[in-house]
Amino acid sequence: MSLDTATVRRVASLARLRVEEAELPRLEAELNGILGWIEQLQAVDTTGVEPMAGGGAEQLRLREDRVTDGGIQQQVLANAPDRADVFFSVPKVVE
Repeated sequence: MSLDTATVRRVASLARLRVEEAELPRLEAELNGILGWIEQLQAVDTTGVEPMAGGGAEQLRLREDRVTDGGIQQQVLANAPDRADVFFSVPKVVE
């Protein structure tokens, strides 16, 4: 697969990139080089090779979803440099 100048212009537009007309041929060559590498990788025979990460036979064990840090509001607020009643007090950043 190779890209032409019109396709490169369209991809740049979709990515919201401003590309000067003079840069299009260089960008076209770079993208075609990347696509060439991808085609080479797809041609490699990987039958019998297990994936190194994700999708393998080993799955992460999921822990039970439960609250473990509740009921310590006063301990948490003890670290606050400034507090207002039972809330953290922070400086106003929007005027």
